[in-house]
Amino acid sequence: MNVLAIDQGTSSTKALVVCAERGVLADAEVPVHPRALGDGGVEQEPEELWRSVVSAGRAALGRAGEPVGALGLANQGETVLAWQRASGTALSPAISWQDRRATDVCAQLRPHADWLRRHTGLPLDPYFAAPKMRWLRDHVTRDGVCTTTDTWLLQRLTGAYVTDAATASRTQLLDLDTATWSNQACTLFGIDAASLPRIVSCAEVIGETTAFGPALPVSGLAVDQQAALFAESCFVPGEAKCTYGTGAFLLATLGNHARRSARGLATCVAWRLGDDTTYCLDGQVYTVGAAVAWLQQVGLLRGPDDLDALGGTVADAGGVLFVPSLAGLAAPFWRPAARGVFAGLSLATERAHLLRAVIDGIAAQVAWLARGVGEDLCHRLTRLRVDGGLTRSRTLMQAQADLLQVPVEVYPSPHATALGVAALARLGVGSARTPAEAIGAWQPAAVYEPRLGPTNAAERLDRWRRVAEATIESK
Repeated sequence: MNVLAIDQGTSSTKALVVCAERGVLADAEVPVHPRALGDGGVEQEPEELWRSVVSAGRAALGRAGEPVGALGLANQGETVLAWQRASGTALSPAISWQDRRATDVCAQLRPHADWLRRHTGLPLDPYFAAPKMRWLRDHVTRDGVCTTTDTWLLQRLTGAYVTDAATASRTQLLDLDTATWSNQACTLFGIDAASLPRIVSCAEVIGETTAFGPALPVSGLAVDQQAALFAESCFVPGEAKCTYGTGAFLLATLGNHARRSARGLATCVAWRLGDDTTYCLDGQVYTVGAAVAWLQQVGLLRGPDDLDALGGTVADAGGVLFVPSLAGLAAPFWRPAARGVFAGLSLATERAHLLRAVIDGIAAQVAWLARGVGEDLCHRLTRLRVDGGLTRSRTLMQAQADLLQVPVEVYPSPHATALGVAALARLGVGSARTPAEAIGAWQPAAVYEPRLGPTNAAERLDRWRRVAEATIESK
């Protein structure tokens, strides 16, 4: 059976027509344009998001020239908006997951931070949806309902007012152990629990849509990162993946127990299949592809290929370190006001050293996240599966393997999120019986083995950590 899989992301919406036996039959991509504001805000135009979903889906179907039997939709996770339920009209911009304006909301709720972490699995940070929902209600509008973008898109597609369990776990309004809305958390954020959507599994038919032609069941739902974790077959506790996109997102499967992190990571729902809930640990680096885009803006490189063409020409960064906190630091630091830093500059520093420092800085923060996962699980990772645009950088992937001291396996498709939600859609309509059957067999496109000795790797990581912590302390 063919599936139409749509990945509504930060900078574009991608649509694939996927066959379980023949793979990707067609794809289409429509750009969207987040707007960075001077006060830490990042907004998106809701109608542009909607048009991109419809346009990308229709284009992919047109190119495939074959019918599909189900639709899967992946979403941005923490991006929110206010809208009118009766009409589906947006009442506010979409407040992006990158938006930092809810920092004051988090400061006001700081006395409740420990309780929120224990109850919801998430650190109190403006990254998550609930602080942004509270900020939006305080500063933009109190009319309509306020939800993550998936609920708005799904109501427009099917008329259903729902969100999946994985997306709900990114709000900081979910009781993580029961996977139901928490009245206490909602009260803290000034949100009416009765106004929130119904929570559904990630693989069930929630309705039909005619937005792309004949009626089509919508049966696969997930946050983008959890969909990628599913696509990369991380079904066993301790298996992990990292996506290198606008940010870097490392997720590690926990199994059916929602273990809270003692190392500054988030715990959330990976996916719910029927009544069976699987959890994961989650760590983030906010600016990865965004850091590369910034390097282009300031003229340090012409494009992502320069990461290898220039950054790969030097053996190391010449003593320069980079902390990729251009939009704050996420796990394990959770310092939204942190700013990016180059340290160790000298008159001998060349452009290639700066680019290599960016590569090493991204790899170092991901390695610290992986170390935290290992400490939470009481055993280190044995490998890391990776996907996303920056996995094309051989220099970055080798640096990642060196600092992790484990093999890095590159996923063979640039469409991990869409392929994951396509597999969930197959499960949702019953055309596959198990996650492994829904995903199918695959082999890494490349494997990077560590070349750096463990002592040298540990020294580099510790030096990076000291610079990152000094940066935070100077604020």
